[in-house]
Formats: sequence, structure tokens, C-alpha cells
Amino acid sequence: MNSSSVGVIVLAAGKGTRMKSALHKVLHPVGGRAMVQHLLDTVSALIPERSTIVVGADREQLEDALSGVEFALQEPQLGTGHAVMAARDSFDGFSGDILILYGDVPLIKEETLKA
Repeated sequence: MNSSSVGVIVLAAGKGTRMKSALHKVLHPVGGRAMVQHLLDTVSALIPERSTIVVGADREQLEDALSGVEFALQEPQLGTGHAVMAARDSFDGFSGDILILYGDVPLIKEETLKA
């Protein structure tokens, strides 16, 4: 995969109701950092041309916690495929590969993403 032709969509619009917490699901810490931050740090090694985080419920928490990233709003929240469609405008004119990742999967390895 050529790093100049990689785009990334991070799905983080879920409500996280099973977490039983007011804190957004992807902001829960693992090893001292938010789950989504682990993922974003790993993704940055790919030097993606475009990256978008799809947000929905409690989006303000993510917008406040993460800087320097583009957000796409999924409203209403109608499932995973719909979440990907919410990021469509961010990729107008883009012709590379797009990785679609879950914001609550923090420990994916760089080697896995490259493969």
C-alpha cells in the first residue's frame, strides 16, 4: 500500500451504552491513553492523505478531546454502512485505498494496517 494513496475512516459514532459511562466509549483509557488515540497514533505512521473520524452521539466529547482531525457527523445513526457513507464528502476526488477502522479497537498493529 502506497502511503500517499491511503485514506482512513475511523468509526466512532456509537453510543457505547454497554459501557455504562458518561464518557464516550472511544475515550476510555487503555494504558493511560484514550482508545481512539492509540489507534490514531498507529494510523499516523501510514501518513494517510486523508483521515476522517465519524462521530454521532456525544460528538462534542470527541471534538474537544481530539485536535487536528476532521470529523464527519452521522445523523441519524443508522448502522456501520451508513457511518461510512457519512464520511463520503471527506473523500471527494480521492482515488486511493481507504481503511475503515473502529475507534474502540486500540491495539491494532501498524504491520496489520500496512498488510
